[in-house]
Amino acid sequence: MPQKDPCQKQACEIQKCLQGTNNYMESKCQAVIQELRKCCARYPKGRSLVCSGFEKEEEEKLTLKPT
Repeated sequence: MPQKDPCQKQACEIQKCLQGTNNYMESKCQAVIQELRKCCARYPKGRSLVCSGFEKEEEEKLTLKPT
């Protein structure tokens, strides 16, 4: 049986925030998004599927960073 994603709760909270009265406006859900980022930072890369988007975002920032 697969392990439960450790950041699934935070991901669901983002969906609730966006789908609620916030009309999918990401700017109104920044606090909830930040909680997911904090959760993702607590686990090694690849441990949480819901964090994969943040991990990819970080990789892209690093590859675009001028040296």
